[in-house]
Amino acid sequence: MRSVALKGLAARKVRALLTALAVVIGVAMVSGTFILTDTTLKSFTGLFTASTANTDAVISGKEIVKNSTNGSGVTIPASMLDKVRALPEVEAAAGEVSPQEANVADIIGSNGKKAAMESVGGSYEAATAGLSPFKLKTGKAPHGPGEVAIDAGTAEKKHYKVGDSVVVSTLGKKHTFRISGTLSYGDVDSLGFASIAAWDVKTAQALLDRKGRYDVISVAAKDGTSSAQLVNAIKPLVGSELEVKDSKAAAKDSAESINDGMKTIRLVLLGFGGIALLVGAFVIFNTLSITVAQRTREFATLRTLGASRKQVKRSVVLEGLVIGLAASAAGLVAGIGIAKGMIALMSALGVDLPEASTVIATRTVTVSMLVGTSVTVLASVLPARRATRVPPIAAVREGSTLPPSRFAAHSAKSGLAVLLASLAALATGMFAGVAGVIMALLLVLGVLGLFMGIALLAPSLVKPLARVVGWPARRAGGIAGDLAGANAVRNPGRTASTAAALMIGLTLVTVVAALGAGITAGTKTAITDQIHADYVVDGNEDLPFRADEGDKLASTQGVKAASHVRADEALVQGEENSITGVDPATIARFYTFKWTSGSERTLGQLGTDGALVTKSYADGQHLKVGSSVSVTTPSGAKRTLVVRGIYDPPSANQLLGDVSVSQQAFDKAFENPKNKFTFLAADAGADQALNAAAKGISDAKLHTGAAYPADATKDMKIVLAMLYVLLGFSVVVSLFGMVNTMVLSVFERTREIGMLRTIGMTRRQARRMIRHESVITALIGAALGLGLGLFLSGLASGAVGSESLPFTIPVMPLIAFTLLSVIAGIGAAIMPARRASRLNVLDALHYE
Repeated sequence: MRSVALKGLAARKVRALLTALAVVIGVAMVSGTFILTDTTLKSFTGLFTASTANTDAVISGKEIVKNSTNGSGVTIPASMLDKVRALPEVEAAAGEVSPQEANVADIIGSNGKKAAMESVGGSYEAATAGLSPFKLKTGKAPHGPGEVAIDAGTAEKKHYKVGDSVVVSTLGKKHTFRISGTLSYGDVDSLGFASIAAWDVKTAQALLDRKGRYDVISVAAKDGTSSAQLVNAIKPLVGSELEVKDSKAAAKDSAESINDGMKTIRLVLLGFGGIALLVGAFVIFNTLSITVAQRTREFATLRTLGASRKQVKRSVVLEGLVIGLAASAAGLVAGIGIAKGMIALMSALGVDLPEASTVIATRTVTVSMLVGTSVTVLASVLPARRATRVPPIAAVREGSTLPPSRFAAHSAKSGLAVLLASLAALATGMFAGVAGVIMALLLVLGVLGLFMGIALLAPSLVKPLARVVGWPARRAGGIAGDLAGANAVRNPGRTASTAAALMIGLTLVTVVAALGAGITAGTKTAITDQIHADYVVDGNEDLPFRADEGDKLASTQGVKAASHVRADEALVQGEENSITGVDPATIARFYTFKWTSGSERTLGQLGTDGALVTKSYADGQHLKVGSSVSVTTPSGAKRTLVVRGIYDPPSANQLLGDVSVSQQAFDKAFENPKNKFTFLAADAGADQALNAAAKGISDAKLHTGAAYPADATKDMKIVLAMLYVLLGFSVVVSLFGMVNTMVLSVFERTREIGMLRTIGMTRRQARRMIRHESVITALIGAALGLGLGLFLSGLASGAVGSESLPFTIPVMPLIAFTLLSVIAGIGAAIMPARRASRLNVLDALHYE
């Protein structure tokens, strides 16, 4: 039976190939995700390891607040370096300037724009080069206030060479330097996402506000001294605000934060791969079900010749196994292309990754092969069981068909039961107050159950839906259109399962479109409700910008009033949270507070120890006016604030932090304070002057007050575009399913088409008939998918709340999805329509 199954598979190459492609795409998504995240993690881990390759211990400030844009704020006095060098266990030690603050040294290109999305600034000394993470690649180490070394990647990208002049903006001030040399970071020429500028220690300290201080001290141990012994020797020298770590442990800690981010990305991308595989399972099940039905006489003949039911079942499962293995292997290879494509996409968006060789882990190979093969085999089990029900007598009956299963008569009832159970799971997950893993499990099972329930109910829905969506075909297609409509409903189960594959992809795309439209609408409304300014200044990449840049724009001619909003992260009540600093005298002119406790007079009572908190934060922390709030800044300084007022901002896009203090208090508590926003009131003629002033600022963007709500949603559009691309894979898989179904349908109806040709149907009419049938099937899938997608998005909007996520019907995207379904139907019909029109009439009439 094995040889029979394999020969049968070889005789149906086109069908096997189209079935396999449905699995290839899903497996490619899975393997590509693992390759991408493993390669990215290796590139960053390699950087951290290489940067500490020649050191045994690292002294740095304790990281109290992880997400502070100003770093820890803790620096090391220069006297510490002398104490460390005096230890008998120390062979060499070097103090380095390397602020953790974002964008401290922007290299400005000839076009006046930053050379990279982010920047790193630091020091590099020839005398202590062995302890530095930088390696000199060309030229010489920088010396004196007029020289700088830049990373080799930026030098190549921007066509700089040794001896050229370059402009570098440090802490918001632009300086011109001569390039003394180019550097690599560890073993790579570029960090990818960030440029590097380095000076000698004295110059770096002056430029980066580190006079007499270092950010890091790297230490090498004497021969015979272990890293642990070195760390123990240094510990008594460091105070409570500093820490000393084994260099390997420091590299591992740095890599772990990257690994956490990669895990999130990996889970998201694997989710999209799982969706593609789910659609692929529908395609495989449908294809094998059709082929089993078409091979009734073949299986009956095998039964007549002595094959047992178990052997027939095994032969069908074997076909699925072979297809699954081949498709999984092809998908594994295609995953390399997927990973490289994702890296290229990120590069196009300005997020270049450090160089690293492609990583194909054993886990990637194992999971890809196992998942793809398992999905294919599982999808072949039910068709295999159907094959065992072929009676031997069917071998001598012309036109014999498979007997219906006992389950087929109850599919509608089963579908209704599954649908109701799924709705109960979704309602519980969204509205019953459950959280965490239980909520996620209920939602996933609920959505999967919805798909399964609709798929079971779909055969009952095919006829009424075909009547509606097939109306244009009947009107425009003549007799070919009428026949196409009749063919679509001839086998409702087959049409339903083909449409269900497309339904899944379109459901998820519709959910994304509707929720995206809701988020966009909610964001615009929230911003409009909160701020009323002629101009709004915010930071690039959602990072805060330098306070003096805000002051520069505020002093532009034509500006009548301004208010700055500082921002940073801190530990509030023991947990990391955002704190904003506002100017009590001016903020109310630009920002609308919806007070629940307090009034605008409360702003004048903030002083240096008062705070405003949002209602949601106050409720969560059980705070009221007069309550105390403990705050620990990134530098480790502790402060106690008193709640002076409580307000209720929109939840969709809360522009201020959960805790706001006066600007005076903020500037005392946080080193190098930065602005999150600058609000401006200006004369009508100030536009030109403000735009001219904004051109000289690299960290901030100027928006008109009218345009800012729309500008704030631009990132959402990019996210939606990426989601459409990822979900597009599942739609492509369903397209293969439609091609498969139409090809198999043409094979099945060979004699019928021959008869139609005999009584006068033209080749053009035959093509039109197949094309209309495919479009009707696609539109049935679109009707189910768009309807289910709107239902799920409406459910999500109801769960979240109409204020933050209003239910919005994205009319234009829905029209576009419907047109794409029509195009998909036409595309899926090309090959089978050509075959139908080219059938030899005489051969078709005696085809079995």
